[in-house]
Amino acid sequence: MRTLIALLFIALLSGCASTKKKAQDRINAAYDARTEAQRNQPNRPATQPEQAQNSPRATSEPSSSAPVRNEGTSVGSTPSSPKGVGDWMVTSIKGKFLAIDTTSVRVFMNLTAKMPGGQAVLSPTEFAEHFMMAYVMYPDYNSRERLGYGTVPLSTQNVRQEGDHLMLTFDVKRPKDATNAILLTEITETGNGTKARNDLSLRFKPAKFSDRVTLFSANGQPQLRNYVNAGDTIILRDVNGTSKPLFGFRYRHDFEAASSPMNTSPRAVSKSMSVDSTLTIATNQPFVIPKEGLYYFMEDTTDASGIGLVVTDKRFPKLTRPEKLIKPVLYMSTSSEINEMAQAQDTKKALDRYWLGLMAGNEEVARRTIKSYYNRVEEANRLFTSFKEGWKTDKGMIYIVLGPPDRVQRNREREVWVYNRRANVSEINFTFTKKPNQFVDDHYELVRYIEYQPIWYPIVEAWRTGTIRE
Repeated sequence: MRTLIALLFIALLSGCASTKKKAQDRINAAYDARTEAQRNQPNRPATQPEQAQNSPRATSEPSSSAPVRNEGTSVGSTPSSPKGVGDWMVTSIKGKFLAIDTTSVRVFMNLTAKMPGGQAVLSPTEFAEHFMMAYVMYPDYNSRERLGYGTVPLSTQNVRQEGDHLMLTFDVKRPKDATNAILLTEITETGNGTKARNDLSLRFKPAKFSDRVTLFSANGQPQLRNYVNAGDTIILRDVNGTSKPLFGFRYRHDFEAASSPMNTSPRAVSKSMSVDSTLTIATNQPFVIPKEGLYYFMEDTTDASGIGLVVTDKRFPKLTRPEKLIKPVLYMSTSSEINEMAQAQDTKKALDRYWLGLMAGNEEVARRTIKSYYNRVEEANRLFTSFKEGWKTDKGMIYIVLGPPDRVQRNREREVWVYNRRANVSEINFTFTKKPNQFVDDHYELVRYIEYQPIWYPIVEAWRTGTIRE
């Protein structure tokens, strides 16, 4: 048993509050009973994903082109041309803009790209040699009236390495009389024409606080995310580096995880949150937030907009502590299993028993499944953290269980994730609607349907038997 525990935590460290008791309520009661019956049957067969019936379908929308495994809060589609094993290609795009003044904005893009051998492209010079970029602006997603267009020459002047990815920076002029625009960017591989596209909503006037100020690292690089680690030195700044006082509020709240995609019961009214503490900082001045929690920064306390930051432990987006590792398995567990682990005196042993029991005592299968599952949890945290950890969001739940979508369709108010390249699974679509939220601009909620059941349960069962396919 100690050997398995050691293997478990080695896998988690390398690869990769309370439990929500109402997660699946009425729908999961039936699943719990069925699963318990299966566990008591000898030699129960491993379940593979089945073909979905009556799957909710996406309506026709303009197709977003951010590729799969986008490094931001939106996951997007694959490049538009077929990609070969030996291709150079952009594999993810995440964009953010900041207003420079009333006439222009500065766009920041996190980019990941791969060489023909699969290695990451981290040299700005190599990236500029193999790719070119163009853009066009439209009034909205439903219009094809061009407000402006142009190319962005790529060079070491506007492309730089930022850790495990590249950062592209360029300025865009405001079209005449435009207050908003949709910026569609297209990065093309010069050898084979493979394209990677991304869409970004621009606001020129009036610019919100979060359109002018964003999170930067201590060395002055923009961070296109909504979380920081406790103890990190960070800066909230604008493009021009001006210094203004900001009012900060800390909320101590453990948000619930997403409920089942089939749970169509009305949602409970959100609980109000009380301010735990306050602080005052200044833009363009480094500061450290020592305590975990949800923070909200405002330029004016009478304003309707601000900047929300989730301050996490130092290992985030990884989860390493046993009491935190238990929680994300909610999406593949019965209520009784979750309750048993939550009430256990020794959390490590309880988690060990859970995984070993699911995998019928096979340590190798358990280790492989653990690594795959918590890799998805880590990715969800990195991609979808909003005002709560990414694994708790609706997008995070779908991503953990099904992986990245094969295509994304997006307009101003919603995203549709399309899955159509999974073995034994017909096309299935998940629609997320954008909901107003004071902390972040990109909070989405899943539209739930009981018809997801024929596809969801078999995939969950594949996780539970260690037969999931990446």
